[in-house]
Amino acid sequence: MPYNHRTVEPKWQKAWADAKIFKSPTTPGDKPKFYILDMFPYPSAAGLHVGHPEGYTATDIIARVKRMQGFAVLHPMGWDAFGLPAENYAIQTGVHPHETTQKSIAAFRRQIQSLGFSYDWDREVDTTDPTYYKWTQWLFLQLYKKDLAYEAVVPINFCPSCKTGLANEEVHQGACERCGKTVEKRDMRQWMLKITLYADRLREDLEGLDWPQSTLSMQENWIGRSEGAYVDFAIDGHKETVKVFTTRPDTLFGATFMVLAPEHPLVKNICTTDKNAEVTAYIERARMTPEMERTEAGRKKTGIFTGAYAINPVNQENIPIWIADYVLAHYGTGAIMSVPAHDNRDHGFAKTYDLKIKTVVRPAMGQAPTDTAFEGDGFAIDSGAFTGLATEEFKKQITAWLKEKGLGERAVTYKLRDWVFSRQRYWGEPIPIVHCKGKCAKAVPVPEKDLPITLPQVERFQPTGTGDSPLSAITDWVKTICPECGGAGERETNTMPQWAGSCWYYLRFIDPKNTRAAWDKELEKAWNPVDLYIGGAEHAVLHLLYARFWHKVFYDLGLVTHKEPFKRLRHQGMILAFSHQDSKGAYHGYDEIEFAGETSKLIATGEPLNMKIEKMSKSKKNVVNPDEVISSYGADAMRLYEMFLGDFELTKPWDMRSIEGVSRFLAKVWRLLENQVPGDAKTNQRLRHKTIALVSERIENFKFNTAITALMEFVNALTGSQACKEDLDILLKLLSPFAPHMAEEGWALLGNQGFVSQAAWPTFDPALTTAESVGIAVQINGKLRETLRVPSGEAHNQVYVEAQAKASEKVVKYLENAKVTKVIFVAGRILNYVVHTS
Repeated sequence: MPYNHRTVEPKWQKAWADAKIFKSPTTPGDKPKFYILDMFPYPSAAGLHVGHPEGYTATDIIARVKRMQGFAVLHPMGWDAFGLPAENYAIQTGVHPHETTQKSIAAFRRQIQSLGFSYDWDREVDTTDPTYYKWTQWLFLQLYKKDLAYEAVVPINFCPSCKTGLANEEVHQGACERCGKTVEKRDMRQWMLKITLYADRLREDLEGLDWPQSTLSMQENWIGRSEGAYVDFAIDGHKETVKVFTTRPDTLFGATFMVLAPEHPLVKNICTTDKNAEVTAYIERARMTPEMERTEAGRKKTGIFTGAYAINPVNQENIPIWIADYVLAHYGTGAIMSVPAHDNRDHGFAKTYDLKIKTVVRPAMGQAPTDTAFEGDGFAIDSGAFTGLATEEFKKQITAWLKEKGLGERAVTYKLRDWVFSRQRYWGEPIPIVHCKGKCAKAVPVPEKDLPITLPQVERFQPTGTGDSPLSAITDWVKTICPECGGAGERETNTMPQWAGSCWYYLRFIDPKNTRAAWDKELEKAWNPVDLYIGGAEHAVLHLLYARFWHKVFYDLGLVTHKEPFKRLRHQGMILAFSHQDSKGAYHGYDEIEFAGETSKLIATGEPLNMKIEKMSKSKKNVVNPDEVISSYGADAMRLYEMFLGDFELTKPWDMRSIEGVSRFLAKVWRLLENQVPGDAKTNQRLRHKTIALVSERIENFKFNTAITALMEFVNALTGSQACKEDLDILLKLLSPFAPHMAEEGWALLGNQGFVSQAAWPTFDPALTTAESVGIAVQINGKLRETLRVPSGEAHNQVYVEAQAKASEKVVKYLENAKVTKVIFVAGRILNYVVHTS
């Protein structure tokens, strides 16, 4: 019978669902547990493209293998569905975001299920479901009670396009991470979370995590812990002093000017009259420039002299005070001492404005550069009584001196800022706070028994752009009673950011139907932490940092039993696609491009083919819909191809030509199964054990592409020999995580009972993973004269190998009349005689 994926794949998907073979147990019981999790998707109206299932395919392969190896596996799926994308789409279409979100979820669920992934759908969660966000609100209240949530009027990133505030982590190169529009600074009332209180723990607990080094570094850099000292500078002619933070107090004698942030509160007080107009204009320009743009490494530095001078505390020299937008008011103290000889940023600024450069550190060896700053350690020069000290010793002594003189002290600072937690949008979790307008006259938490505070049903959900949430116009919803005094109150109208629901979803998956608690403590203890977490590298800071912060709060509250939520983390590489942009700027995608020979249906227009490989995007018409791939080739072929594209964590291009190869491989497997010929189990014994070892080890190490290669080699070998039933059973077990539908169909074809997905994963004997014999090249003066086949156990035995070589006529004739001057033996590979003939 020919194999028809259009009938076979739905058949087995229904059989799995009816039998609930992928349903996770309530607890692991006496089995070892394995909690494997995808970063759950944001369901968009566009549906999946072929880049999305890459990570899902990898987790499914490993989940299937772990079940077959006897683990209790928790492998759930859900939807991160609150936030800007859904609301923006609703605004564009005029359809309520609840309706569009549910429609998108249904489409995503159908597409994911069509690929045969082994999720436990009984544990599905949706962050927009009140039964879910009731507990998001409850968790917020726990942070509030722990004094980790507070209100403040702060300068925040505001996107004029999305019309909402953004956390620092949501701004990329001065633009909104979501829409790409330039971000402004606005002073607004916000709810903030004190993530900075956990800065040290967030940094220290990275130690020991099995995460990509690049992600660990990004987290550490974002936290940005710096050790140094605070130093107080007097201001000539003023009572005020300026406090600066420096990581290099040993360079104080080289400080030749000071720079304040334009927003620093002292600027207006110390600015001289003749400089006032220039300074005011510069401050206004800086206010309108996004912070990320202000601090870009290659950006030209600008500044204005205030007319005032600070007094260097170590040598009493007057140094000019400038303002410059590359200094931020909220980082450190908003003021820096500038040492242009030993800081490249200061050096560039000093060169631009012709400011003094004074060298106070000489390298341990060689000469300091003259055209750039010397930023390394060395020995102090021209530094008063400290001259001659090595850098580290100088730091200790100068810090102690500053403290003794009352001029400073040792300090630690962080780049990390408190998390801006509120959004001026409709489509988000309501913050469970009432602002009392009566006797309390304060923010009052909603009693836990009154949760959830649900979103009101509204017809208009467009953002106001004024800084007020659309909820502020829903008077009947806003007006309420203060829970404490019973007087008039108003609900908080800002909503939570999208990140709120994703901070803890991995915990809800453990106990998704619980109506009494966010999760059961005993179940949490049984399943946590997540053993393997897979998702995009774009979440290296945002989601992962926020989730770790909440988890540590939960740990302190006794709600979880581990300090970290995700033990092992891997990122899938991005899948790119081809697109063509014509001379009019219009994009053309797969339906119009022929890849072979770089020709195109557009060639008829007479213009050159401007083909690019870039991120899949609807606007560039290069999105490949998995429905089309599944219809043409089947889910198994798509799964195999996703993994066969290249190394899992690397970026790679999608090319429809290459999927033909894996499709032919599956056809070859099916022919092998249909045309089985009884054979001797011993014939391919070593090959079977070697293949089991290779596939098992490569899956464990995320080498899915080479695991598939091993399967292809196994099939090729079986095709050329008499494959016994044991060979084919092993093949189907190894194939089932990659191509589960064909594996199930083949399992039944061979007369096996039950599901191959529930069969035991094959084991191997290490002694049988090597070949029975090994080929060893015999050379005379480096030239190959013979290839010996010797037993594997003797391949490292030089005496045995030489005896076999000297028994060969092909070798002996070169040794008879020659003097052997040297013998070179490479165990298991080469025997080389160096000879001299007279």
